[in-house]
Amino acid sequence: MAETFLSIQGVRKAFGATVVVKDFNLDVAPGEFISFLGPSGCGKTTMLRIVAGFEEPSAGRILIGGKDVTNLKPNQRNIGMVFQAYALFPNLTVAQNIAFGLKVAGTPKAETDARVAEMLGIIKLPEFADRYPYQLSGGQQQRVALARALAPKPRLLLLDEPLSALDAKVRLSLRDEIRQIQKKLGITTIFVTHDQEEALSMSDRIIVMHDGHAEQVGTPFEIYNHPATRFVANFVGTLNVLDGAVADAAAGRVRVDGGEIVLAQPLDGAKSGDAISLALRPEAISLGRANDGDTSLSGQILDVHFLGSVIRVRVGVGRSVVSLDTFNNSSAPPPAVGERTDISFAARDLLILK
Repeated sequence: MAETFLSIQGVRKAFGATVVVKDFNLDVAPGEFISFLGPSGCGKTTMLRIVAGFEEPSAGRILIGGKDVTNLKPNQRNIGMVFQAYALFPNLTVAQNIAFGLKVAGTPKAETDARVAEMLGIIKLPEFADRYPYQLSGGQQQRVALARALAPKPRLLLLDEPLSALDAKVRLSLRDEIRQIQKKLGITTIFVTHDQEEALSMSDRIIVMHDGHAEQVGTPFEIYNHPATRFVANFVGTLNVLDGAVADAAAGRVRVDGGEIVLAQPLDGAKSGDAISLALRPEAISLGRANDGDTSLSGQILDVHFLGSVIRVRVGVGRSVVSLDTFNNSSAPPPAVGERTDISFAARDLLILK
């Protein structure tokens, strides 16, 4: 990375004997959108709170713009933060909520009014300036919370699961708006979520967290297509796992239920008879016999789920159950439950789980 704006160096956090963040290191470029992704209890929100200054690290340090801010209070870090709960002041109007941080900072009234008007335009709520929070929908309230955080022109924006309290349609719309606003303002952003789709669709890079440490750091493409560990592969996206045994390590041949798979590369360090787990994404599998060079396995249709543009088919292959996705075709009905079928896939799409 050519330039670093936020640097998290060797951060550790323990509550008594419980260590919740372990030797966390990350450099973030100016204007980058980073997501901390992981299940509950993985340490992602604690790490965000350490960056914000709400928690003190047990070890390590935080640098923003090259300055060590580890021992500074939250209000000394020039950070904007948006929480899951909107936390708007119920007795203040939308405009007054947005202006709050500016007034606390002693910004002149004319400058404050201009900035509030600008933020109302950015969040597309200019006509709501005089309304109170109870008169707004959840999505509108979260937009106001975002505008309030951005109004003082912070150097860094922190978002702690800001969409999780919203319904699915509003969540989808608002995540796109947040990303557009972030790009427009060019503000460095850290977004905490347990929702893989949010992280994949919004981020420049994703930090997948597990048991207090960064399991993998990469672009959405890298995280999804080239997971570094079994945990990442299982947590991000739907995954099919085929358990087998090495038949010929040098040739990359593996025995699985329903047949044999030839991998795209030899299994260095393995020997015949070793257990091995292979994984495939649903979209990498097709119904029917393989093309030349691809692998086919025989199975039986267990169930079919119509999901609109996509049909999810589950196929029993020996003792394994494999899910695959196929596009809906109005002129071709989906396969019937109980049918015998072949599934096929390319060796290059197989992941070897560690």
